[in-house]
Formats: sequence, structure tokens, C-alpha cells
Amino acid sequence: MKAQVINKFGEPSVFEITEIPKPKVVAGHVVIHVRATSVNPIDTKVRAGFVPAVAPEFPAVLHGDVAGVVAEVGEGVTEFKVGDEVYGCAGGFKGTGGALAEFMLADVKLLAHKPKNITMAQAAALPLVTITAWESLYNRANVQKDQTVLVHGATGGVGHIGIQLAKLAGAKVFTTGSSDEKLSIGKRLGADKVINYREQSVEEYVKENTHGKGFDVVFDTVGGDNLNRSFEAAATYGTVVAIAARSTHDLSPLHAKALSLHITFMLLKVINKDQRQEYGEILKEVTKLVEAGKLVPLVDEKIFNFDQVNEAHSYLESNKAVGKVVLTNEW
Repeated sequence: MKAQVINKFGEPSVFEITEIPKPKVVAGHVVIHVRATSVNPIDTKVRAGFVPAVAPEFPAVLHGDVAGVVAEVGEGVTEFKVGDEVYGCAGGFKGTGGALAEFMLADVKLLAHKPKNITMAQAAALPLVTITAWESLYNRANVQKDQTVLVHGATGGVGHIGIQLAKLAGAKVFTTGSSDEKLSIGKRLGADKVINYREQSVEEYVKENTHGKGFDVVFDTVGGDNLNRSFEAAATYGTVVAIAARSTHDLSPLHAKALSLHITFMLLKVINKDQRQEYGEILKEVTKLVEAGKLVPLVDEKIFNFDQVNEAHSYLESNKAVGKVVLTNEW
């Protein structure tokens, strides 16, 4: 089969189109004819060699998010049959093959039936970011009705899902963005109030929106210095959930306000086979929400194909994307 592979870490130019063996189906797995995938920041970090601990062996096929059609069914699989449309974050990391190929071997524990009312490209945009937001807001922060929730990054991959999930939990949702366009999208996705972080300091928007008390839950999807701003924005006894915390910080603000800090790194359960079941279960619930019109993916208007994976990675790294960067398979 045809695949985009990397034989070394580096810039987006390291991708090479190569013929590799088609994966053979094994028990508890299916082989998916890949129709679409999406680029997540972790995919660019794996490609660049920043997270070698979670990288697959060379020659490596990257990308976890997949949407496609079941081509073969392994022994013991009862929930999927040949021809079913499925989606999931099912590989592309240590010990697994990725989605940048004609076919992908996937553990059925990581899959769900694709929502019927969206395209393959839209479905491929959902798994990693939705599971990340779900784990962060529902499982870690335990967001409750009427809580104030600040989601950083209104139009980011995880941020745009976070707005919707927090709203579905009954929270009062605030979100940050850098432009009127992004803030308008945040509002459309369900945010009660939008904040231009370039025009207001943390102190200013905390005072304006919470009477100086701070937010019950702060969901930081950005990382770096923004994690410090998240500590500042949180209320006393509040909760901060971060998805990008490979950095050093002064924790005294947490102590001063008795904050809880949670880190979500969703790949751990993809790599750890014993913990995969939860992700398929989450995606089953996501399918219901999407089909009910309660959750929508935000896909950047610029769609790439598998021959353009280097351009797709460069585009995501340019920070110009609005929503998810998606690739469709035309092989």
C-alpha cells in the first residue's frame, strides 16, 4: 500500500511517499480503508523529534486521527463489520501504525461508528481533540452546572470542542481569542462571553467577568506562559486543566489560592492497551451528540490531501489555521 512515512525526525519535508506492506488483520482489530485524517500539534511534535518517548519506530507512519471504512474484521470483533464507517484516534504513536496510509490497523476499543450527518473529513477532525476536552472537563475538572469555565483558545482544535462540552454541562462559558473573527466563532459555538486577550489583561477580564473572584475552572489549551495566566485567572479553590505542560512554572500561585492542577495527555491510553476501552466509549457518546446537532467540528477551510502532508504540517505550525487542519485520502 502507499503511505507517507518518515525515516528520521525533522522538518515537514522529511515525509516521503513509499510503498509499505498492507497491515494484516489480527484479533480484536479491524483494517480501515483510510478516507481522512487530521493534523494535531502532537503529530508535528512527533515528526520533529520533540517527544521520542511516544514516537513509532522508523520507518514511521504518523497521525492518530482516522476516519474511514472497515475493510477487514479480525477474530472476536462483533461491533463492526466490513463496510462500516468508523472514526477514532487509533495509532500513529509508539507500537502502532498511523493513518497517513491507504490502510490502517486499529484496535476496535479505540473506534466508534462515524456520525452519519458529517463528512469523513469532519469526522477525522474530532477524535483526539474531543477525547482530550472530554477527559479534561468531564473526568478531571468535573465541570458542573452554573460553574464559570474559561476556555483558552476559542478556535483551537481542543478549545472549540471545550467550549461546546462545557456548555453542554450547563456551565457559564467564557473563551479567549486574538481577533474578532475568532471571537465570533467562539460565540457561535456557545460561549456566553468572549475575551480578546490582546486587548485585556487577565486582571481586567477577571474583574469584568467574575467581579474579581476568578473562574471556577480554567481550561488551558495553549501552554507555555499561558499556564501562568491560567493560574492567575482561576478562583480560590478553583481548578486548572492543562494539555500542554512541558514547561517550568512557579507553583506558588496554586498554593496561594489552593488550586487543583490537572494535566491531560490522552496518548497514554492509546499507547497503554489496557486502558483503551474508555476512548471508544467516549466516541460513542460523541457520535450521539454530533448526530443530535449538539457538537460540531470546526474545520479550517483549507483542506489538504495525503500528497500534501508536508504543507499541512507547515500550515498548522504557522498558527494561521482556524479550527482543525484536515487531510483527505485520494489514493
